[in-house]
Amino acid sequence: MKAFTQHTGIAAPMDRANVDTDMIIPKQFLKSIKRTGFGKNLFDELRYLDEGQPDQECTGRPLNPEFPLNFARYKGASVLLTRKNFGCGSSREHAPWALEDFGFRSVIAPSFAEIFYNNCFKNGILPITLSEEVVEQLFQEMYAHEGYALAIDLEAQTVTTPGGDVFAFDIDEFRKHCLLNGLDDIGLTLEHADAIKAYETRRRKKAPWLFDAVRG
Repeated sequence: MKAFTQHTGIAAPMDRANVDTDMIIPKQFLKSIKRTGFGKNLFDELRYLDEGQPDQECTGRPLNPEFPLNFARYKGASVLLTRKNFGCGSSREHAPWALEDFGFRSVIAPSFAEIFYNNCFKNGILPITLSEEVVEQLFQEMYAHEGYALAIDLEAQTVTTPGGDVFAFDIDEFRKHCLLNGLDDIGLTLEHADAIKAYETRRRKKAPWLFDAVRG
């Protein structure tokens, strides 16, 4: 998993509340579990004027000219600014996969659905909770200034605007540690690889018939 320490990126809007995971990545794209290739179908029903299908080439599809992620000013955006209860609905992990594959490193909102929030940390995305008043300020500044970029410092737990305003956010210490060090569930397990190997060696000596049964 890609670590997150500090990041400065253009902010793009998803200016609506209660964005569910089916809106983030529609159900027809859930057949693959490769974690990659979902970025082209992020917000598929909003980005395109036709209905997307799995394994479809998207370069020739008609774009929705009213959807912000299709605007030139938000090209290359890596911070998503949105409203309350982002990521509600089903627990599909494909939602953070699609956001990460598109290029987003962080999502800022007043609140998140719990399962989506947890899945973000497992996939290298930093979800940041700020008050509705602060989020509204960020929206207004973003709309007023093209190329509006936010500087995020995970170690300091701050978001800094181009104008110099600094907003602090809370984060669980364990999640912070994992994200700073790029540790997903597999990475956390591998940190104990020596202890696991030592246990297996001891176990093999005490109960060799168990290992023989596995080989058979």
